[in-house]
Amino acid sequence: MKNTALTDIHIELGAKMVPFAGYNMPVQYEGVNIEHETVRSQLGVFDVSHMGEFLIGGPNALALIQKVSSNDATKLTVGKAQYSCLPNEDGGIVDDLIIYKMKEEQYLLVVNASNIEKDWNWISKYNEAIGADMRNVSDDYSLLAIQGPKAVEAMQSITPVDLSAIKFYNFEVAEFAGVDNVIISATGYTGSGGFEIYCKNDVAEKVWNNVLEAGKEFGIKPIGLAARDTLRLEMGYCLYGNDIDDTTSPLEAGLGWITKFSKDFVNSEALQRQKEAGVSKKLVGFEMVERGIPRHGYEILNDKDEVIGKVTSGTMAPSLNKGIGMGYVSTENTAEGTPIYLQIRKKKVAAKVTKPPFYKNK
Repeated sequence: MKNTALTDIHIELGAKMVPFAGYNMPVQYEGVNIEHETVRSQLGVFDVSHMGEFLIGGPNALALIQKVSSNDATKLTVGKAQYSCLPNEDGGIVDDLIIYKMKEEQYLLVVNASNIEKDWNWISKYNEAIGADMRNVSDDYSLLAIQGPKAVEAMQSITPVDLSAIKFYNFEVAEFAGVDNVIISATGYTGSGGFEIYCKNDVAEKVWNNVLEAGKEFGIKPIGLAARDTLRLEMGYCLYGNDIDDTTSPLEAGLGWITKFSKDFVNSEALQRQKEAGVSKKLVGFEMVERGIPRHGYEILNDKDEVIGKVTSGTMAPSLNKGIGMGYVSTENTAEGTPIYLQIRKKKVAAKVTKPPFYKNK
């Protein structure tokens, strides 16, 4: 089991620690609902240092990224980031990721913790013919997510950068929390605004302490992975391993917007044919009409009691006080408002198809 640079701090703070993607991670501190509400109304800080980071550089860096990723990385300029995915050769997804253009001919790829080795091997396979410089720096970097509507105001005191000027999916490399050369990225997984902060492991504790000190008067709290999951689900964001995986195509998952057929990439011809023919199932959001909490793996039925799909993610949404979820259903059942039912143990519980995000920022 790996530790992050901040594991001892989480234990001191009384976090409940669990194994996650090979790391010892804080799942909660005070409780999921309290932590969730803190991020929605004020701000919280997550340790997500288990995420993977690859540096791709050299004259062939862009060619490699264009080959393995679905989005069009030629649209990136220095200081911009892009959400993308790595299609496999069978119509599914190896992983979803964020691509940062650090410099001309240098990119940072941020991948899911559980897929670090898999992604590295996958990209390396295609790099044999392309010859970009690749470095796996996952074990060298820590990542803090400072999320919530007060993030800009609270963090402005610890950086000379005008945080309000960093647009969504843009970033700066600058001094932050008393540390030089920190990546300050206006990205996140919660839908409540904020930043993701990349720094070297040896300064992570200093950054963490300074963030908590700067945020104290704004009500900042450390937040665990459980609230990260409820926050992302209220926004309808996909979680790899639940909502997308090696068997789900980006088009089925509603990720056509990051699948650009203006270039050649892994399996692009087959995905183009799928787009033209249409998919037989799609990922939809739904909310419960009757009382019930949807869970991963529950069957989804139509009004004739026929199984039309399965739940991929589900929870009782803390901000909405109702059950919400996502799942794949046959295409004819994807229209917003379509009545569906969940098989929860021996009971058939009513729900309806709802377009995410479930939570709307006020």
